[in-house]
Amino acid sequence: MTRTWGEDYPRDLSGYGRTLPDPRWPGGAKIAVTFALNYECGGELNVLHGDDVSEVMLTDIGFPEVTGARSMLAESSFEYGSRRGIWRLLDAFEQRGLATSVLTVASGLGHNPEVVDACVAGGHELVSHGWRWIDYQHVPEAVEREHIHLAKTAIETLSGRAPVGWMTGRPSPNTRLLLRQEGGFLYDRDALNDELPYWISDADGSHLVIPYSYETNDNRFNENSGFSTADDFFCYMRDAFDVLLAEGRAGQPRMMSVGLHDRLIGRPGRIGGLMRFLDHVLRHEDAWVCTGEEIARHWIATHPAA
Repeated sequence: MTRTWGEDYPRDLSGYGRTLPDPRWPGGAKIAVTFALNYECGGELNVLHGDDVSEVMLTDIGFPEVTGARSMLAESSFEYGSRRGIWRLLDAFEQRGLATSVLTVASGLGHNPEVVDACVAGGHELVSHGWRWIDYQHVPEAVEREHIHLAKTAIETLSGRAPVGWMTGRPSPNTRLLLRQEGGFLYDRDALNDELPYWISDADGSHLVIPYSYETNDNRFNENSGFSTADDFFCYMRDAFDVLLAEGRAGQPRMMSVGLHDRLIGRPGRIGGLMRFLDHVLRHEDAWVCTGEEIARHWIATHPAA
């Protein structure tokens, strides 16, 4: 089969190309650093939630899935995040006067209203991380549509404000269209393909994407799959930040997305890496630490859709 490089190809492999647009970050910042704190307990695979098997992804224990019954160790791994890790992470940001985006799986969030209250009081952004923490690749479109609505409504009910940001994490080919049909979202983060926000425009209008990262992410602590110590995390994040900042100072400001999980980096032997990285970032006056919503509103005002 011969493929021609016509305009019907649904992917954009070029992006901004070699020369990036100037994001004109507030205060003349040369890099925007945005943290995404994932809160997922209570939404993972579990027979209590109507699933056939237990969760095995990012449990950090290497325990095999259990079919038809609860996996108590897997459950307790997630519960560490909601019981302890989340508070250690929120403290790390709030002690430095910083707000973060908290990516919340809505079906689990309702079981811990104290976290909701703390996020609202701390000025953190509650982002919808879906109704369930599952892979939506093969979920029927009608079910995913319902889950998007449930997640948005639940967060609004719990916090008093509807979320304006979204990240499924494991989206389906239908996710972005369903989000736009639901309405009310300024942006989504279901992309790993760039270092600046970008618009998707079609016959139905325009939609903003703020890329996420599975690389500058504490998921590499999971079963020591890249990070073993707090220093591993700190050194990698520092090196990425320093390169992006240097590129920004050379004339093309960038964005750095850092993914965090309460049950991973919220451990006492790991949190120090995040603390050192936050302090490293704060030593640079031309770095802007911001939420996803702040980036979205800035981009919409400064670089509106064509």
